[in-house]
Amino acid sequence: MDTKALRQKILDLAIRGKLVPQNPEDEPASVLLERIRLEKRQMVKDGKLKAKDIKNDSVIFVGEDSLHYEKFADGTVKCIEDEIPFEVPEGWALLRLQTFIKFVGGNQPPKSTFENIQTKDNIRLIQIRDYKSDKYITFIPRSKAKRFCTKEDVMIGRYGPPIFQILRGLEGAYNVALMKAIVNQDIMSNDYMYYMLQDGELLQRLESKSARTCGQDGINMYELNQYIVGIPPIREQKRIINFLTESLPIVNKISNSQDELSKLIQETKKKVLNLAIRGKLVPQKPDDEPASVLLEHIRDKKEHLIKEGKIKRDKKESTIFKSEDNSYYEKFADGTIKCIDEEIPFEIPDTWTWSNLQELCNYGECDSIPAEKIPRDAWILDLEDIEKQSGKILQRLTATERQSTSTKHSFRKNMVLYSKLRPYLNKVVLADSDGYCTTEILPLDFIDIIYPRYAQFFLMSPFFVNYAKHCSYGMKMPRLGTKDGKNAYFAIPPYNEQIRIANNIEKIFNTLSNIENAIK
Repeated sequence: MDTKALRQKILDLAIRGKLVPQNPEDEPASVLLERIRLEKRQMVKDGKLKAKDIKNDSVIFVGEDSLHYEKFADGTVKCIEDEIPFEVPEGWALLRLQTFIKFVGGNQPPKSTFENIQTKDNIRLIQIRDYKSDKYITFIPRSKAKRFCTKEDVMIGRYGPPIFQILRGLEGAYNVALMKAIVNQDIMSNDYMYYMLQDGELLQRLESKSARTCGQDGINMYELNQYIVGIPPIREQKRIINFLTESLPIVNKISNSQDELSKLIQETKKKVLNLAIRGKLVPQKPDDEPASVLLEHIRDKKEHLIKEGKIKRDKKESTIFKSEDNSYYEKFADGTIKCIDEEIPFEIPDTWTWSNLQELCNYGECDSIPAEKIPRDAWILDLEDIEKQSGKILQRLTATERQSTSTKHSFRKNMVLYSKLRPYLNKVVLADSDGYCTTEILPLDFIDIIYPRYAQFFLMSPFFVNYAKHCSYGMKMPRLGTKDGKNAYFAIPPYNEQIRIANNIEKIFNTLSNIENAIK
């Protein structure tokens, strides 16, 4: 269930007069508005108001041709049928926002006046972020405060994304990123205005007409003031408010339950991966050839190739083995041996063995291809194409569609594509075809004894993610360095067990995803 869409649907029905029944005994809104207009004109005559105070007042009505017209203060009339956002029930009236709501922007005091502790001489400075969290509460001297709001006032976020956030519930002085909506209480209550301004059609219009200010999207005030809304009778407003105050908390409760379940599902997936890489997800089979034997075969082949001069020995390479004393040792290229029992991350079954990535794949050794040499119909994978945490590809674009001019890494089917940038996002996928990717993604070609899907899940495990986060360098855009990537420990099960583990993980993840999709 999409609770956000449900909440918006309820609000849209409410402000269109389709949520509660109309009562023919209610005084029509048009009668109320006409009475207010006459009172204001009399106040102008009596000198209590100036002519400019009513210059924006207008009357929207339906002509004999069933079209909507607007009569302005100077007596002119204009057909505005194209501007009417929706039909309103009998007893309702249409009115532009500027006619009965005043929007008052906030004030921005210098940062040098900001204080962290409340005293009798200062006041809280309300900012947009404060409506989500009390983490950054700020105070300013009362002498610097210019605009004030109460908990009952309806506040609006002026910049975004998202723009036009409708907020309330805080008290203090408010800054320039906020504005207060002050409604004519004779026409509408604050409570009803709070819901009315959450009109989905209004938000859509403002988003399409938003202006760019200081690098942020800002509200187009002309579009906001000119927007036409439905005005219910006062009594119906109260009935609508009562319905919304009862129903929306139920929707919010459902939403919170969904969020909690989604978080639980994500934690369950992490737990599954955690068990999998420790040999606790599927049972071991005595018939499986131990991983240490498989790895030793690979090492023997490599030594043979080195002796034949077909490949060179990597002077930085090392191998991990378990000795007869049941301790783990690391043998370096220069022949030295070191006990690493204290470095081994966790216990693994007897048929498993430890290695590091530099021995199992080509970590950091990628083929870089200039953009002009990449075929136009080739698949180009970028970071935003990978969904975080899930191991899924969100979209596929060709070189022509991507229009990138930068160098790319080439990859082949069944390579593990690992994002070294911001490893906490956990973007790891298995290539299902050949292609090219941004250089922030490393195509990892694992040796034959490593099942690619198991390798993907291992790199997505909480153990490896935490290791990568710990080793990352850079503040704004942290990334895992090549040396630390190569030195990362990797637990190797027997090959057949790797397949069983990967299949089991996929089965569990599919079930969890089905549950998660069912509640959206």
